[in-house]
Amino acid sequence: MPGTQREVEFRFLAQPTDVNFGGKVHGGMAMKWLDQAGYACAVGWSGAYCVTASVSGIQFLAPILIGDLVTVRARLIHTGTSSMHLAVDVLARDLRSGEQRLATSCVMVFVALDKPDGGKPTPVPPWKPVEEKDKRLQEYAMKLMEMSRAMEPLVLATREA
Repeated sequence: MPGTQREVEFRFLAQPTDVNFGGKVHGGMAMKWLDQAGYACAVGWSGAYCVTASVSGIQFLAPILIGDLVTVRARLIHTGTSSMHLAVDVLARDLRSGEQRLATSCVMVFVALDKPDGGKPTPVPPWKPVEEKDKRLQEYAMKLMEMSRAMEPLVLATREA
Protein backbone atom coordinates (compact mmCIF):
# COMPACT_ATOMS: atom_id res chain seq x y z
CA MET A 1 0.00 0.00 0.00
CA PRO A 2 1.69 3.24 -1.16
CA GLY A 3 2.74 5.76 1.46
CA THR A 4 3.03 3.28 4.32
CA GLN A 5 6.35 1.42 3.98
CA ARG A 6 9.05 3.95 4.82
CA GLU A 7 11.88 1.58 5.76
CA VAL A 8 13.29 -1.67 4.42
CA GLU A 9 15.92 -3.92 5.99
CA PHE A 10 17.79 -6.81 4.37
CA ARG A 11 19.91 -9.32 6.33
CA PHE A 12 22.28 -11.97 5.06
CA LEU A 13 25.78 -13.36 5.55
CA ALA A 14 28.76 -11.96 3.63
CA GLN A 15 30.01 -14.82 1.46
CA PRO A 16 33.35 -15.73 -0.13
CA THR A 17 31.98 -14.72 -3.56
CA ASP A 18 31.44 -11.15 -2.27
CA VAL A 19 35.08 -10.35 -1.45
CA ASN A 20 38.03 -8.81 -3.25
CA PHE A 21 41.63 -10.07 -3.34
CA GLY A 22 42.23 -8.59 0.12
CA GLY A 23 39.52 -10.79 1.63
CA LYS A 24 37.05 -7.98 2.30
CA VAL A 25 33.70 -7.34 0.60
CA HIS A 26 34.45 -5.14 -2.41
CA GLY A 27 32.83 -1.74 -2.84
CA GLY A 28 30.90 -2.78 -5.92
CA MET A 29 29.09 -5.48 -3.95
CA ALA A 30 28.21 -3.01 -1.19
CA MET A 31 26.92 -0.60 -3.86
CA LYS A 32 24.76 -3.37 -5.32
CA TRP A 33 23.25 -4.03 -1.88
CA LEU A 34 22.62 -0.29 -1.38
CA ASP A 35 20.81 -0.12 -4.72
CA GLN A 36 18.70 -3.21 -4.04
CA ALA A 37 17.55 -2.03 -0.62
CA GLY A 38 16.98 1.49 -1.92
CA TYR A 39 14.87 0.16 -4.79
CA ALA A 40 12.77 -2.00 -2.44
CA CYS A 41 12.17 0.96 -0.13
CA ALA A 42 11.30 3.34 -2.98
CA VAL A 43 8.85 0.89 -4.55
CA GLY A 44 7.38 0.12 -1.14
CA TRP A 45 6.71 3.82 -0.51
CA SER A 46 5.57 4.82 -4.00
CA GLY A 47 3.81 1.67 -5.16
CA ALA A 48 5.41 2.27 -8.57
CA TYR A 49 8.40 1.08 -10.57
CA CYS A 50 11.43 3.20 -9.59
CA VAL A 51 14.84 4.02 -11.03
CA THR A 52 17.99 5.23 -9.32
CA ALA A 53 18.59 8.89 -10.13
CA SER A 54 21.63 9.60 -7.94
CA VAL A 55 23.85 8.40 -5.13
CA SER A 56 25.40 11.08 -2.92
CA GLY A 57 27.91 11.09 -0.12
CA ILE A 58 28.79 7.41 -0.32
CA GLN A 59 31.31 6.52 2.35
CA PHE A 60 33.13 3.25 2.93
CA LEU A 61 33.82 3.45 6.65
CA ALA A 62 34.71 -0.06 7.82
CA PRO A 63 35.42 -3.41 6.15
CA ILE A 64 32.89 -6.22 5.80
CA LEU A 65 34.41 -9.66 6.26
CA ILE A 66 33.35 -13.13 5.15
CA GLY A 67 30.82 -14.46 7.67
CA ASP A 68 29.72 -11.04 8.92
CA LEU A 69 25.99 -10.62 9.32
CA VAL A 70 25.19 -7.79 6.92
CA THR A 71 22.20 -5.52 7.50
CA VAL A 72 21.26 -3.09 4.73
CA ARG A 73 18.78 -0.49 5.91
CA ALA A 74 17.04 2.00 3.60
CA ARG A 75 14.83 4.73 5.06
CA LEU A 76 12.85 7.46 3.31
CA ILE A 77 14.04 10.93 4.39
CA HIS A 78 12.46 13.28 1.81
CA THR A 79 9.90 13.24 -0.98
CA GLY A 80 9.56 15.48 -3.99
CA THR A 81 6.84 15.32 -6.61
CA SER A 82 8.08 12.05 -8.13
CA SER A 83 11.37 11.57 -6.28
CA MET A 84 12.29 9.93 -3.00
CA HIS A 85 15.50 10.55 -1.06
CA LEU A 86 16.65 7.61 1.04
CA ALA A 87 19.32 7.24 3.70
CA VAL A 88 20.88 3.84 3.11
CA ASP A 89 23.32 2.19 5.53
CA VAL A 90 25.22 -1.08 5.46
CA LEU A 91 26.04 -2.49 8.89
CA ALA A 92 28.33 -5.46 9.53
CA ARG A 93 28.20 -7.62 12.66
CA ASP A 94 30.84 -10.11 13.73
CA LEU A 95 28.65 -12.99 14.89
CA ARG A 96 31.29 -14.32 17.31
CA SER A 97 31.91 -11.10 19.22
CA GLY A 98 28.58 -9.38 18.51
CA GLU A 99 30.43 -6.21 17.49
CA GLN A 100 28.47 -4.21 14.94
CA ARG A 101 29.93 -1.43 12.80
CA LEU A 102 28.65 0.97 10.18
CA ALA A 103 30.43 -0.13 7.00
CA THR A 104 28.91 2.00 4.24
CA SER A 105 26.48 4.90 4.10
CA CYS A 106 24.93 7.15 1.45
CA VAL A 107 21.86 9.08 0.33
CA MET A 108 20.12 7.80 -2.78
CA VAL A 109 17.46 9.43 -4.92
CA PHE A 110 14.91 7.30 -6.75
CA VAL A 111 12.28 8.48 -9.21
CA ALA A 112 8.92 6.73 -9.56
CA LEU A 113 7.80 5.99 -13.12
CA ASP A 114 4.32 5.26 -14.47
CA LYS A 115 5.66 2.20 -16.35
CA PRO A 116 8.97 0.33 -16.44
CA ASP A 117 9.78 0.75 -20.14
CA GLY A 118 10.06 4.37 -21.26
CA GLY A 119 7.91 5.53 -18.37
CA LYS A 120 7.45 9.10 -17.27
CA PRO A 121 7.86 10.37 -13.71
CA THR A 122 4.74 9.82 -11.64
CA PRO A 123 3.73 11.41 -8.31
CA VAL A 124 4.65 9.73 -5.02
CA PRO A 125 2.83 10.04 -1.69
CA PRO A 126 4.25 13.01 0.25
CA TRP A 127 6.12 12.42 3.50
CA LYS A 128 6.62 14.94 6.31
CA PRO A 129 9.13 14.38 9.12
CA VAL A 130 7.77 14.46 12.66
CA GLU A 131 10.71 13.36 14.82
CA GLU A 132 13.74 15.62 15.25
CA LYS A 133 16.11 12.99 13.80
CA ASP A 134 13.96 12.76 10.66
CA LYS A 135 13.91 16.57 10.34
CA ARG A 136 17.74 16.61 10.44
CA LEU A 137 17.93 13.85 7.81
CA GLN A 138 15.52 15.73 5.56
CA GLU A 139 17.64 18.90 5.92
CA TYR A 140 20.70 16.85 4.91
CA ALA A 141 18.83 15.54 1.84
CA MET A 142 17.89 19.10 0.88
CA LYS A 143 21.52 20.27 1.18
CA LEU A 144 22.70 17.40 -1.02
CA MET A 145 20.02 18.31 -3.56
CA GLU A 146 21.21 21.95 -3.60
CA MET A 147 24.82 20.86 -4.06
CA SER A 148 23.84 18.54 -6.90
CA ARG A 149 21.95 21.33 -8.67
CA ALA A 150 24.93 23.66 -8.26
CA MET A 151 27.24 21.06 -9.84
CA GLU A 152 24.97 20.40 -12.83
CA PRO A 153 26.26 23.33 -14.97
CA LEU A 154 29.84 22.25 -14.29
CA VAL A 155 29.12 18.69 -15.39
CA LEU A 156 27.36 19.88 -18.55
CA ALA A 157 30.26 22.22 -19.35
CA THR A 158 32.82 19.40 -19.18
CA ARG A 159 30.67 17.26 -21.48
CA GLU A 160 30.54 20.03 -24.07
CA ALA A 161 34.29 20.68 -23.92
